[in-house]
Amino acid sequence: MNERTYRVLEFEKILARLSTYAGSALGRELALKLRPSCRPDEIKAWQAETTEARLLVQSGEPVPLGGIHDLRAAFKKAGLGGVLSPEELAAVGETCRAARLLKAFFRGEKAELAPTLSALATGLTAFPELEQAIAEAIEPEEGRVKDNASPLLARLRAQIRTLQNRIRDKLEALLHGSTTRKYLQEALVTVRNGRYVLPVKQEFRQAIPGIVHDQSASGATLFIEPMAIVEINNQLRQVEAEEEKEVGRILAALSALVGEVAAPAQANLAILARLDLAFAKARYSQALNGTEPVINAESYLRLLGARHPLLEGKVVPIDLELGRGFHTLVITGPNTGGKTVSLKTAGLLTLMAQSGLHLPALSGSEVGIFTGVYCDIGDEQSIEQSLSTFSSHMTNIIGILKEARDETCLVLLDELGAGTDPAEGATLAIALLEEFHRRGVRTIATTHYGDLKVFAYNTPGVQNASVEFDPETLAPTYRLLIGLPGRSNALAVASRLGLDPAIIARARQLLSPGERRVEDLIGEIMKERKLLEQERRDASALRLRAQREEQELQAELAKLKTKREELLKAARAEARALVRATRREMEDLLRSLQEAEDQRARSRLANQARAAIQAHLAELEEPLLPDAEEFRGELEVGMRVQLAGLGQEGEILDLTADQALVQSGAVRLWVEQNRLTPLAKQKQKPAAGGIKMSALRREKAANISPELDLRGMTVEEALHVTDKYLDEALLAGLPWVRLIHGKGTGALRSAIADYLKKHPRVCKHRWGESNEGGMGVTVVELQR
Repeated sequence: MNERTYRVLEFEKILARLSTYAGSALGRELALKLRPSCRPDEIKAWQAETTEARLLVQSGEPVPLGGIHDLRAAFKKAGLGGVLSPEELAAVGETCRAARLLKAFFRGEKAELAPTLSALATGLTAFPELEQAIAEAIEPEEGRVKDNASPLLARLRAQIRTLQNRIRDKLEALLHGSTTRKYLQEALVTVRNGRYVLPVKQEFRQAIPGIVHDQSASGATLFIEPMAIVEINNQLRQVEAEEEKEVGRILAALSALVGEVAAPAQANLAILARLDLAFAKARYSQALNGTEPVINAESYLRLLGARHPLLEGKVVPIDLELGRGFHTLVITGPNTGGKTVSLKTAGLLTLMAQSGLHLPALSGSEVGIFTGVYCDIGDEQSIEQSLSTFSSHMTNIIGILKEARDETCLVLLDELGAGTDPAEGATLAIALLEEFHRRGVRTIATTHYGDLKVFAYNTPGVQNASVEFDPETLAPTYRLLIGLPGRSNALAVASRLGLDPAIIARARQLLSPGERRVEDLIGEIMKERKLLEQERRDASALRLRAQREEQELQAELAKLKTKREELLKAARAEARALVRATRREMEDLLRSLQEAEDQRARSRLANQARAAIQAHLAELEEPLLPDAEEFRGELEVGMRVQLAGLGQEGEILDLTADQALVQSGAVRLWVEQNRLTPLAKQKQKPAAGGIKMSALRREKAANISPELDLRGMTVEEALHVTDKYLDEALLAGLPWVRLIHGKGTGALRSAIADYLKKHPRVCKHRWGESNEGGMGVTVVELQR
């Protein structure tokens, strides 16, 4: 790789965008210095880091990346025995905390979900004693030593406050005294050279005895320390000196602790920077809607639905392949049709893949490992060096020929042979492509020369490609078509623009018969290709629709089977309960009959038993499967049926006008025909509500964003929008959401916080970390 390739392919712009997603200065520095690797294991590890980090980001759980500072100079200073400032020590404490939290974050389930990042985080060293010592002594936000850092410091600062209060009291008395007020320029107390003074008018210098410490630029105001507070000021300065000495002692002690762990702390910084870079890559992958490419060792390039990452708006994706059936690709087509963009896309995505970045392409894209990517793209003529366009191209290509020796090199040539006589340019372009092809170099070249189309067609291992042009709209479609040479559209464009048809016909006559046949053949191939592509899209849409409907039906069938089992289980339980109750009643009846003394009593008990049995039979005949509908069609002998109310299956042996003889297991019984349901035509009403809710949940989960921007709204509007959004987030099953309300006056933030406290489905909420937006963002955890 060389710097010219990075510049021409605009790789530095990719790194600049990547750096904006880093949360620390260390991560941004690594992002800007990122360079492609040529080692397969390293590239695959980088890609795994990016993929794992993206999975964690998509899970919605916040990653503790906040509080990472660039402390390389501070650790070096502490290691050499230097004393760190309170601000530096506060940054050390925050960085130690970040390392401890990240090490803990990648334990347990995270180790299985992100093994590569977990292995990296395992190398972090926690310093809990140092972190605690700094937290107890240093105020992180103010960057000062705490009053309670030591008993002596607490006593000294209490004395300082007391002396300061005494001084203010005396000065306040002078300020508001009727005799001295007229001598003052302003009624305020200020400080000069560490001493409390009053602003006295120059002409009243002698009216207020004291020490002059300063005067205004105009000389009209003198800053005088009144004699009444000189002694107290002296005491204050003495105590402040003692306080400064104690602060220095505390800082030196803490710096010594930092110095003891300077080496492992420096190693922590390197690991934290790599973790920050991995999550920056993940967020950039999300922004690009990128995918992890397959890395192969065959110098094989296969890009599916690839988009140039620097293009804005609606970008037409391209499919590009190189290195397996052929290793030289010649792209032809009209100007502004997308030839150069295709060339740059192939080169830039190769650099990104070898740098561990996901590609703006479809899943399944493959990238080989190239030791060198060389390109000659753009016009670099130089007046100062007396180089024409052709000369600058040739100078560059000569340099490429010296370095690109085998299949591990990728060469990109734009408008090969341009800038000189067409005949000589075409022959020179063919000779150059033959040489690169002989070496096995993976080559992609763009050209306007028709001779190169013939060369690509006749040479094994060389393939034609073209950028599509729509003669109906006179506009390029920006699609890359592999295997089809570009067609000259000059006559079609001229005709569409209204040129005399006679002139068009004459121009066509001047073409050689071979050229006319080639142009007509290419036109027919393109039409046929369009038809085939449309048919393929239609077939694909039908296949996807069939798959979707099959999945929905399978889900519906599973629910129906579950419900049927539940109903059968309940029916069996009810039947067993009835049998047990009937057995108990029969046993009671038998006892009563045995105990009855006369025939009349026995008859009365027998009649009661018959009535009870009839009641139980009526209960058993009630339908226990409400979802089975009454059959109104024709029953046939041999048909498998289900007996309504019993939940049993059987086979029809004989039929009468209104009854059927059914064999169910070892039992044969006559059953009314309206109590039978053929199994082949049995209908059950699906749990429609569950299916609709499932589909709705899938739809919401596919469309809802994990964050809501409320900036610019009034409190009433924001609360209404937030309420609706949280309902949709809960329906979609999101575990976390981010509400962006900005910092502003704090009114909207407070209203959102009050609303979330009362929401029944909110587990907890907090302000965002520094890398999440700080106090301008509220992170909400929802019930699952």
